[in-house]
Amino acid sequence: MTVRLRAHHLLCMLTYVGKGYSPAFVENYEVIAARLSTGEEIELVAGPDDICGPLTADPEAHCHGPGVIERDREAADAVARLIGSPLPPGARITPSAALLARLRKTFATGEIRRACSGCEWSGLCDHLVDGGFSGVRVARGAG
Repeated sequence: MTVRLRAHHLLCMLTYVGKGYSPAFVENYEVIAARLSTGEEIELVAGPDDICGPLTADPEAHCHGPGVIERDREAADAVARLIGSPLPPGARITPSAALLARLRKTFATGEIRRACSGCEWSGLCDHLVDGGFSGVRVARGAG
């Protein structure tokens, strides 16, 4: 199986610690975080993804908004530059331990955080970076 993620969730998964928009959202994300921690393959998608699932019934949910689409574009560009490979919808990547470590390192330095500008969760992410990513749920990745 694959986990379907929109591009900015490649960044969000680095600091997910069990907080979210609703209990249903958190419950869903916990399952996805566990799958990602085993190294399950990621397929990039345009628009709402597996993480957005509990929010998609609400037409006002931010996952449908133009700002999130721009956030996806910026995240895809940043991560693609880092890994040296384009990340269009349909691209597949494996969240290996090495990739997660590399992403976290560049997230901590701010290199790949342009997409995070204006995000309501930025303060929490800053705190997690300062704490060495302690308590994050997507912790290991494959081999």
